[in-house]
Amino acid sequence: MAAQDVQQEAYKQKREELVKELQQTQSALSDLRAQRVQLQARIENVIAQMMQQRAQALLMSNESNALQQLDAMLTSSQDNLLAQRDRFTTIADAVRRRSGSMLVVLLRADSSTGPGQILGNATLQVDNAQVDSRSYTVTANSALRQGAVDQVYRADVLPTSHTVTLQITVNGQPMTQTMNVTAAGETVTYVQFAVRNGQVVPSTWTSRGTTPF
Repeated sequence: MAAQDVQQEAYKQKREELVKELQQTQSALSDLRAQRVQLQARIENVIAQMMQQRAQALLMSNESNALQQLDAMLTSSQDNLLAQRDRFTTIADAVRRRSGSMLVVLLRADSSTGPGQILGNATLQVDNAQVDSRSYTVTANSALRQGAVDQVYRADVLPTSHTVTLQITVNGQPMTQTMNVTAAGETVTYVQFAVRNGQVVPSTWTSRGTTPF
């Protein structure tokens, strides 16, 4: 009887050990399954990131190619525009030379006004485009008072109407005077701005010659 009890006790203990090992094995298996799921999720995440990076690289490559093509088109267009500008400039110069029209702008000061009349900065515009600017020094003012004439502008022009505007400072006061002239073919058109008693007086005349005086 005692031997039978010992066997049952040993069987019971062995059974409990096996059940415990089975539970531990099942727990370890569950952990392995969870780790497998996590690992699979990480792998899928890495694959998704790699695919996204690849897509971005392809997109950047396409954008880079598009930018290079656009830059090439802009460069070609700029070259064409520069070539057309040079061509038009050459044609315009040829037309001006063939027309023989020349515009000369002169500035003089009335010598009778004495040393009290001082000219400062001056800007000349022809057809609303600035063509010259200068500043009259003490020496230049002295020369003008003694009868010198300053040729501010001289150029070939088209035989058509032109607007000549002089902006000048006289005795510290800014003044503006405008003269509209019509340049004829094979003719020199003169525009003179004379400063008299603090005022700018314009005048014009034409000549068939080619010299300004």
